[in-house]
This record gives sequence, C-alpha cells and structure tokens, in this order.
Amino acid sequence: MNTNLNYDQIKAAAAAYGKDMTAFLRAMISHPSESCEEKEVAACIKAEMEKLNFDKVEVDGLGNVIGWMGDGDKIIAIDSHIDTVGVGNIDNWTADPYKGYEDDEIIYGRGGSDQEGGMASAVYGAKIMKDLGLIPEGYKIMVVGSVQEEDCDGMCWQYIYNKDKIVPEFVISTEPTDGGIYRGHRGRMEIRVDVKGVSCHGSAPERGDNAIYKMADILQDVRALNENDAEEGTEIKGLVKMLDPKYNPDHYEDARFLGRGTCTTSQIFYTSPSRCAVADSCSISIDRRMTAGETWDSCLQEIRDLPNVKKYGDDVKVSMYMYDRPSWTGEVYETECYFPTWINKESAAHVQALVDAHKALYGDERIGAESAMHLRHRPLTDKWTFSTNGVAIQGRYGIPCVGFGPGAESQAHAPNEITWKQDLVTCAAVYVAAVNLYDESKKTDDVAQFRAGKTNNDIL
Repeated sequence: MNTNLNYDQIKAAAAAYGKDMTAFLRAMISHPSESCEEKEVAACIKAEMEKLNFDKVEVDGLGNVIGWMGDGDKIIAIDSHIDTVGVGNIDNWTADPYKGYEDDEIIYGRGGSDQEGGMASAVYGAKIMKDLGLIPEGYKIMVVGSVQEEDCDGMCWQYIYNKDKIVPEFVISTEPTDGGIYRGHRGRMEIRVDVKGVSCHGSAPERGDNAIYKMADILQDVRALNENDAEEGTEIKGLVKMLDPKYNPDHYEDARFLGRGTCTTSQIFYTSPSRCAVADSCSISIDRRMTAGETWDSCLQEIRDLPNVKKYGDDVKVSMYMYDRPSWTGEVYETECYFPTWINKESAAHVQALVDAHKALYGDERIGAESAMHLRHRPLTDKWTFSTNGVAIQGRYGIPCVGFGPGAESQAHAPNEITWKQDLVTCAAVYVAAVNLYDESKKTDDVAQFRAGKTNNDIL
C-alpha cells in the first residue's frame, strides 16, 4: 500500500492523456465488433498497447487481448469486454454508429459506454502507472480486453481462469457505472420451455393438439410470475416475494439491495408442417434475472411449478440453455447459460481501495460532465442493474471484483450511444490510485456478502 501518492500529479497525468484516450476509443468504435467478430478491434487494442510500451502484449486462444505492466508475482487485473451488441434499426440512429462524432463533452458511437470506453481508460491507466513509477511492488497489472461478453458474460473469464490458469488478487471491472463504485449485481440465467403438440390439417383443428395454444397458457403464467404480488391468496406468487423475510429469510436484505428478480419471455419459436396446419411444437426463451437467495435449480423449478406447465405434464420440458459459439479464433468453450449473483462486502479491501482512491482524487460524491449529472445523484457505492463478467470472476470463482467504469448503464444497447470524455480521464486516474491504495493486510478469506452456488454439472 502506497500512502504517499501525489494525487494532483495523477490527475494531471490522466488529463494529459485525455485526447489520446478519445482517439483510441474512436478507433475502437470504428471497428464493428459484435460477439465472435472482435478480430479487428482486438488488433487495434494490441497495437495501442504495443505503441504505449506495455511490457508484454498477447492474445490468448479464445481471442482475449491481454497487456501486462510490471513484473511482480501477484496480479491486479482491469477488465473490459471489447465486443458490442449490434446497432438494431439503423433508422433509430442520428449518425453512423461506427464513425460517429465527438464534441467538447461526448463521444458518439456503438460501444462508447458499453464498453470500449472502459478499455481506453484501463490501457491509459496502466500507462500512467508505468510513467509515474506507480506499479505496486510485488504486483503486475493485467489489462484484459475480453471477448464474447454480450453473448455469454463471464465465459471469457472461465477461459482465463481454467485455460490460461490466471488468478488475480482482485479485478476492477470497467463496465459503465454512472460515476459510482459497484460491488455486485443480480445474476441471470437463460431458460427454455418446449411444448409438444400434434399437427393436423388446419381445416379441422380439433383433430390435432395445438402447441401454440398450450404455450399461450404458459406465457400468461410466466407474465404473472414477474408481475404478481406475493399476497397469501395469490396463486402464482410474484418474484417480488424474495424481498420479504417470509419467503427469503436468509437473504431478503441482500435482495433489497440488488433489487427483485425478474423474468420475461424474450423469444418464441414453433414448428408446423405448413401455414395450413396445426403447430406441433412451440418453444420460448425466458430471460431470468436472479436476486440474492435464488438459485439456478429454484428458478427452473419455479417454471416447472407454474399451473399450466403442470397442466400439460409430460408435453412440457423446462431446461437451461448451453452456449458453444466459436470465438473469433475458432476456439469453443462450452458452458451453461447460468451467471451467478454476487455482492461484495462494502468493507472489503478491494472495494475500499476504489472508494479511498475516489475520495482522495474527487471527493465522496459521484462526478461527471454536466450533461451526465442527472444520472449520478445516488450513493457513491452501489450496484449494477445488468450483469457483467463478474458473474464468473466473483460469482463462480470468488476472485474479488469491483466495478468503476466510464459511461452510463442507460446507454448500453441503446441507439445513439454516447460516453463522456471526462469519465475516461476520471476512471484512468482512479485506477492508478486504487491499485496503490489496496491494503493487502486487510484482505479476508471471504469478501463476499452473497454469492450464488454453482450448478451440479461438470462445467468449470
């Protein structure tokens, strides 16, 4: 722990690199990089790291770009996913999402907030550490540009942990945090429901068994599970029940911090011999967000226990999706579509390092450009609404993780995405101070306030 930091010097160094960070971010944005198509942006990041004289730059088998500064035995990692979602309906954009523009305050384009802005701050934060001789003794800094997060969050870190055999002391996630320091988030899982029917000619539908009609009943139950209250007389008690000590006695307080779980039908599929026939199968995907106290098996069982799922008995199958898309390198890391919930203790050493760094540099309230401040009147230490690679880093493996990143959650996946230039500078400075203020002597064996369990299969 370095208690003799010159905070004005750190802020000045970050500000001096402001234009470089903006240029780097715009270069990344110019390379479309949806999941499994990150090859060009990975090359852009590798070139920038090499230009800045990182001690070592490599691309692992999955396609993660990893830059190293320092030569200590212990690792502090800063993670940014470098894939983005697509642009959706281009008519919703006012400018080219891959060319964009900048003004004095903002940078426009797909990936600015989610999440290539974090990559810019992380790379230049590590550069400043080297410039100022602020790589902590005994440590090296690992800057990760991780792939396929939008498709399967955390899978990239499953690969880093299990294949690359890298286990950091702690990880800073640079996902957008609206100027806050985030110590956890809800988990999620992707559930599939398949319903069987029997086809027949559409002129006599009574001869068949319409799978779409069965699914229509089930869909109403799924909707009720999300929207209902949890009163005694309610047949399908809503997910809000997990905020009540009656239903979640051990973790209701953690659930209130994270927010209630949710479920929504995100996709629907069917098969039918023709448009003149009764459908013989119907399937849906359910996006299930999980709060503290919910487990992968409790969420599956909750769907199996819905009245209309039970009504149709053996004609219904409830399961969890698996993920096996090849990365841009062709590597396949098959895993389940289950992403565990996690919360750190606010007193954890790695969380306090970020808090202490922010307070020393910028005070104890969130800061930002004037046009961003309406998003930031909240506690400095909080949680994400969406999920991040932390589902594997902390959720699966218990590696301490904490979030602080440029941009806004509300910009993620939205048209006309922007991020703020000031955030890039702020985050780079905080990263420099935080790794130096980390007090290893205050690290405890279990920093987790809540961490959901793994499943019962062999997925690592």
